Amino acid sequence: MLDSFLTVGEQVLILFVILAIGFVCAKTKLVNENGAKVMANVVLYFVTPCVIIGAFQREFDSTMLIKLLVSAACSFGILLFSVIIAQLIYRKQDKSRSTILKFATVFSNCGYMSLPLQQAILGDDGVFYGATFVAMFNIFVWSYGLITMKGKGDKGLSPKILLNPGIIGTIIGVILFLCSVELPNIVAQPINYMAALNSPVPMLIIGYYLANANLKKAFTDVWSYIAMALRLIVIPLITLFVLILCGISGKLLVSLIIATSAPVAAITTMMSAKYGHDTELSVSLVSASTLLSLVTMPLVVGLAQYLS
Repeated sequence: MLDSFLTVGEQVLILFVILAIGFVCAKTKLVNENGAKVMANVVLYFVTPCVIIGAFQREFDSTMLIKLLVSAACSFGILLFSVIIAQLIYRKQDKSRSTILKFATVFSNCGYMSLPLQQAILGDDGVFYGATFVAMFNIFVWSYGLITMKGKGDKGLSPKILLNPGIIGTIIGVILFLCSVELPNIVAQPINYMAALNSPVPMLIIGYYLANANLKKAFTDVWSYIAMALRLIVIPLITLFVLILCGISGKLLVSLIIATSAPVAAITTMMSAKYGHDTELSVSLVSASTLLSLVTMPLVVGLAQYLS
């Protein structure tokens, strides 16, 4: 148990060292808001798809295909369970606040935080399973998340549900995997180089926003504590024991728990700003939960490794 905790803790701490560099860059004005947005766009549109495609570059294996389908089903179930919890817990809260609290509870930073950690701890297999969680995440963000942010007046689904880079990368990766297509080196090597940016660049971005966040709102509001407790501890632990009862184990189990135990998704702030909700609360939740995850993720993921 202690070895599992220390292994995960070391990897999380490495990511936080890079996050600290982003924090310093923000404080010293080496990176401004426009620079952070540009880096975020590069990660979203190029780095994340390359990570996913690279993870699927392997010879077709029916056993891995079954595990991929199981991962997709589990990911869907985890997100659906999170939605139900959020709808029940915050139903009596003020609309603008409840929207952010729901979003923060349901959506983890499964791209920026989870994929680098899955890569570091589990290798390509971890990203292979993690990619399906990212795909389900995007489906839920552009359906349930969009409806939640827009309000009851607009229930239409965005075409972005199919055009999101994460889903496009997953579709391409799955096709290559099913057909056992090995990309030529002139294509594969640039993909590998771009995928290598997935650990440092997202952490620099999070560090930048952390430097510019007001954490007071998250640490002085009881509902923020509830949202962070649900996101970082309650939902991951319930998920862990349910998955174990369902017979899920090994790298698949640990990969799913890494994705589920990640802090509040950075997209919470972007969606909040776009649709006129409590942006200050969203920034506080993203930043505070990221700090707390330095402690919670090693505990939860270490426990998952031990039990797996």
